Amino acid sequence: MTENQAPRAYQIRTFGCQMNVHDSERLAGQLEDAGYAPVEDGAKPDLIVFNTCAVRENADNKLYGTLGHLRPDKIANPDLQIAVGGCLAQKDRGEIVKRAPWVDVVFGTHNIGSLPTLLERARHNAEAEVEILESLETFPSTLPARRESSYASWVSVSVGCNNTCTFCIVPALRGKERDRRPGEILAEVEALVAEGVLEVTLLGQNVNSYGVEFGDRLAFGKLLRATGAIDGLERVRFTSPHPASFTTDVIEAMAETPNVCHQLHMPLQSGSDRVLREMKRSYRSARFLKILDEVRAAMPDAAITTDIIVGFPGETEEDFQATLDVVAQARFSSAFTFQYSIRPGTPAATMPDQLPKAVVQERYERLVEMQNAISWEENKKIVGRRVELLVAAGEGRKDAETHRMSGRARDGRLVHFTPGGAQVRPGDVVETVVTYGAPHHLVADGDLLSHRRTRAGDNAEAGLRPKTSGVTLGLPGFGAPAVRPEPVSGCAL
Repeated sequence: MTENQAPRAYQIRTFGCQMNVHDSERLAGQLEDAGYAPVEDGAKPDLIVFNTCAVRENADNKLYGTLGHLRPDKIANPDLQIAVGGCLAQKDRGEIVKRAPWVDVVFGTHNIGSLPTLLERARHNAEAEVEILESLETFPSTLPARRESSYASWVSVSVGCNNTCTFCIVPALRGKERDRRPGEILAEVEALVAEGVLEVTLLGQNVNSYGVEFGDRLAFGKLLRATGAIDGLERVRFTSPHPASFTTDVIEAMAETPNVCHQLHMPLQSGSDRVLREMKRSYRSARFLKILDEVRAAMPDAAITTDIIVGFPGETEEDFQATLDVVAQARFSSAFTFQYSIRPGTPAATMPDQLPKAVVQERYERLVEMQNAISWEENKKIVGRRVELLVAAGEGRKDAETHRMSGRARDGRLVHFTPGGAQVRPGDVVETVVTYGAPHHLVADGDLLSHRRTRAGDNAEAGLRPKTSGVTLGLPGFGAPAVRPEPVSGCAL
């Protein structure tokens, strides 16, 4: 790039789980370090990066359909570069450039740090560059990251997974679990807090097995307490734990550390012990419900969410009824519910007794109806309660027409509130009283009880987002925000 030449504009399109969203922050950080700039609204990018998912149903069709729509743009502008990374790239490898030869770069989950080099190589050689590694090249958290939010950040504690769930392809694509050292995690959190971030979510495919690599089975509970002790950090969350690895010390750490939120996402997957065995989920429904009882005994106000798969191969009506029974007892505040579909490369894909779509759909609808009723009943109980909200951006789709704003309560529930005449910004903290409970959200239409302007709100108002430099640390810098990823839901892990 010459001195007077504008930087190449990039756009990242993210599909899938929270891990992919956080990886996209790393990709944005690298691209900006390499001289790229986020594309401006309404402008055409010089580079489009797809960070893909292989877990979602029809992920392949969605990607290849989108790539097909970009072919005319590539023909019209040969300098446009298109890169495909993430889980689907790890799985499909060279198949992507065979089906879409106008793609310039394909990279996998283990080498996201290679993207700038691969783009330059593809431009120089005028041919596609495909680089898929079988093991982690560089721990992602050593890479720079352009953070998506000024007030809430993801912080990885580990990558990969040591479980062998028969429905899940993630271990094959992300590899075995690799743990970061506690000091690196805490230093990253401290750097974020130093720039005004109020909330962090500790992220891993199985966060509560953290420490397995360095032989400390109580490491995650210790990490929660240590993170909670960081001055200026107001909220700590984590996702997702595995019921088989969940220990009492983690419950104690949640209950005894004031800024650790009383929110728990605990994937059930099925309430049938027979199906859990077929899934290779190393716990049973009684153990799962016992954990929930222990959590609620220590934190009566805890909101517990879950993942459930309907229609796993061989699931009988009796098996499905067992799931409904557990859901009725568990009283989840909400649930991510999935219809099972074949994922090539997983053991479940070749199991006999794959269920007809109509059967799966009918069971799914029954489950959703039951869970919606439970969620509504639980949310109605909160009407009249005072809640503290971290004001969010983009979470209330109807906020403009209802003249409301939205925020997250400490238990993770989404609350749409009326700001009145207060100049409330995303990143500020308000207190209000819940006036209505719906199945998927709460409403607070009364006057605000308090409004605290924060540094995060100042940065959000100015359009600034933190940029961290990886474990070399130093304080984050700020700049224009990257393109927002597509909305995601929890990954069925």
